[in-house]
Amino acid sequence: MTSIERVQRLIRGEVVDRLPVQPMAMMFAAKNAGMSFLDYTKHGHNMAEAQLKLVADYGLDCLLTCSDPAREVIDIAGEGSVDWFIDQGPAINEERAALSDKNRLATFKLPDPLGGGRMHDRVNSIEIMRRCAGAGMSIVGWIEGPLALAAELRGVNTIMLDFIDDPAFAHDLLAFCADVALAYAPAQIAAGADTIGMSDAAASLIGPQLYAEFVWPEQRRVVTTLQRRYPTVLRRLHMCGRTDALFPKMADLPVDIYEIDFPANLTLARQQLGARRVLAGNVSTITDLMQGTPEMVYAACQRCHRISGRDFIVGAGCELSPLTPPENLRAMVAYAREHQPGDFGPLES
Repeated sequence: MTSIERVQRLIRGEVVDRLPVQPMAMMFAAKNAGMSFLDYTKHGHNMAEAQLKLVADYGLDCLLTCSDPAREVIDIAGEGSVDWFIDQGPAINEERAALSDKNRLATFKLPDPLGGGRMHDRVNSIEIMRRCAGAGMSIVGWIEGPLALAAELRGVNTIMLDFIDDPAFAHDLLAFCADVALAYAPAQIAAGADTIGMSDAAASLIGPQLYAEFVWPEQRRVVTTLQRRYPTVLRRLHMCGRTDALFPKMADLPVDIYEIDFPANLTLARQQLGARRVLAGNVSTITDLMQGTPEMVYAACQRCHRISGRDFIVGAGCELSPLTPPENLRAMVAYAREHQPGDFGPLES
């Protein structure tokens, strides 16, 4: 059974040979390939090479194209707000935020994902991955969620103030950011992505009222549009941090895979997101994967599987640290290979 078939059949509730395993690995992948993370993020062929080697070395069920928060930002507004580092991802410097002046939003144009910029670089990477891995390997494309991109353009602290001080501007910015996501995803799908991941990390920093008013409508517009236009492409949502208070509203999103970070309550996620929604992750990237032992990782995967039931993808709560011992990742893969989805029934609600 191919990795694509394994995940698609799991989502449809059909028989699967074993659990899929799809941890988020970026810096770990670069280190495993012997390259700096700067080279990984700046050159799509390097990202493809590292992801292909990671899958070959560890037996993962996807090639992941998430890399950094600056692809869309740079293509929209240039590199002025971005600080580059050798062995960590580029960071947004809020003191030089692209939208320090709110009036600049009116001058922004939707970036061309095939225009030769950093967005295009990811598309090129997907093309290489699909050509080298073949039709059966799952490739997870990646777009910034509306609030994530808004925070990257405006500054995370400033956009939080905008919700109160200038809600009309906040709505306009989030709508623009959703439009960027909808312009970017089709190019990645055409290049060979069978899944589109959307990261909206900053959403865990707000409460359910602000989430429902500002963020959720734009998230929903993105995923419902993708569902309508590309019904065979899977939709995956990653929201870092503790999102417990947002689960009731998140449940109304037409998402195929909810990636649950380790600070979040997985039992509550299962209860509030629905008995048959596919959950992924929740294994701690720190205490289990980076600091723990293979036995601890294996036990953590079993705990998450027991709570989630059959609709579960083995993975970490967030990105694997490059300091993760290789034997710990192998323990995670071993758990997936040694268990079928139905080993534990769904949690009673």
